[in-house]
Amino acid sequence: MPLALLALAIGAFGIGTTEFVIMGLLPEVASDYGVSIPTAGYLVTGYALGVMFGAPLMTVLGTKVPRKRMLMLLMGLFVVGNLLSALAPVFSVMLIGRVVASLAHGAFFGIGSVVAAGLVAPHKKAGAIAMMFTGLTVANVIGVPLGTLIGQSVGWRVTFAVVAALGVVGLAGIAKLVPDVPRAEGVRLRHELAAFKNAQVLLAMAMTVLGFGGVFAAITYIAPMMTHVAGFADGSVTWLLVLFGLGMVGGNLVGGRLADRALMPLLYIALGALSVVLALFTLTAHDKIASAVTVVLIGALGFATVPPLQKRVLDHAHGAPTLASAVNIGAFNLGNALSAWLGGVVIAAGLGYTAPNWVGAVLAAAALVLAALSAALERRASTPGPGVAGSVPGEQRAAVVHH
Repeated sequence: MPLALLALAIGAFGIGTTEFVIMGLLPEVASDYGVSIPTAGYLVTGYALGVMFGAPLMTVLGTKVPRKRMLMLLMGLFVVGNLLSALAPVFSVMLIGRVVASLAHGAFFGIGSVVAAGLVAPHKKAGAIAMMFTGLTVANVIGVPLGTLIGQSVGWRVTFAVVAALGVVGLAGIAKLVPDVPRAEGVRLRHELAAFKNAQVLLAMAMTVLGFGGVFAAITYIAPMMTHVAGFADGSVTWLLVLFGLGMVGGNLVGGRLADRALMPLLYIALGALSVVLALFTLTAHDKIASAVTVVLIGALGFATVPPLQKRVLDHAHGAPTLASAVNIGAFNLGNALSAWLGGVVIAAGLGYTAPNWVGAVLAAAALVLAALSAALERRASTPGPGVAGSVPGEQRAAVVHH
C-alpha cells in the first residue's frame, strides 16, 4: 500500500478522535461553562449535523479544486475548528468550533476514499479505502481513551489542542505524500448529481444508514446497559468501548480485504450476522463476559460493512464519484442519529436498557433485505433480454452471458 494512505489514515485518526472524545468529556465541559449535561450534549448533536450537511456542501464547493489541495484545505478547516474549541471563552463559541471541525469530516472521507481507491490497482480498491478508515477505527482504541484521560487529568482544552496538532501532522503528511491527482476532465456538478439517479447508489446509501444504524442503536446506550444490566462498574465503560474499537479495527481490515474478492457475499454475511448478534445482545447483556464478547462482535461486524459499501458507491457512481462518496459518509451519521433516537424511544417507553438491541437487529435485517434487492436488480440489469440473445450468433451470445 502506498505511503500516501498513511497520511490519509493520520487525518482520519484525528477526525475520529475529535468526533468521539467529547462524549467522555461532557461533564468537564459542562462544569467549566456552567451548563447542564443535556445542553453540553449539543456539542455531539451539532457535530453530527455538521457532518451530514457539510459532506455535500464542502464537496460541491470543492468540485473545481484538485483533490489533493481540497484534502489539505479540509484538514486546515479541521485544525481551525479544534483550535477554536480549545480556546473558546464561552459555550456558544465552542459549539461553533465543533461545527467548523465537523464540516471537514464527510468531505475528507468522501474525497479521501476516491483518492485512496485511485492510488492502487482496481482489485485492491476496497483494501485501500479500509486502510484510510483504519485511522478512524484506531482512534476509538487509542485516541479517544487517551484524549479522555488527558482531558480529565490536565484539562479538556488540552485534548482539543492535541487533536488540532494531529490535524497539522495530517496536513503535512498529505502535502508531502499524496500525489497531485488531477480533476476528471469534463466532470461538472451536474455529473456528480446524476449519480443519485442510480438506484444502486441510493440502495448502498440506505444500507449504510440502516446497517451502521443497527450498530449505534446498541452502542449509544452501552453505558447504562453495561452498568445497570451486566453489572459492570462505571469505570469499566471506557475499556468496553476500547473492546468495541478493537472489533472495529479488525472488522474494517478484514472487510477491506474480502470486499475486493466477494463484495456482496461479504455484505450478506456481515449484515445477517450483525442482526443475529444484536438480537442475542438482549440475552448476553446479562453476563459480563458474554456482553464483552458481544461488544467486540458488534464492532467487527458493523465496520466490516464500511469498505464494501463505500466501494459499492464508488463503483456505481463511476465517472463522478466524489459527491456520492461524501454523502455516503453523511449517511453513517444519519444512521447514528436515527438509531440513537429510536433507542431512546424504546427505553423511554419502559422496555428496558436492552431494548435498543432489538431496534438495532431490525435495522440491520432491513439493510440485509436491501442488499438482496440490490443484488437482484443488478442480476436483472446484466441479463440480456430475449431480443438481444436472439439477434447475435451463438458464440457471441455465450460471451455476453458470460460477461
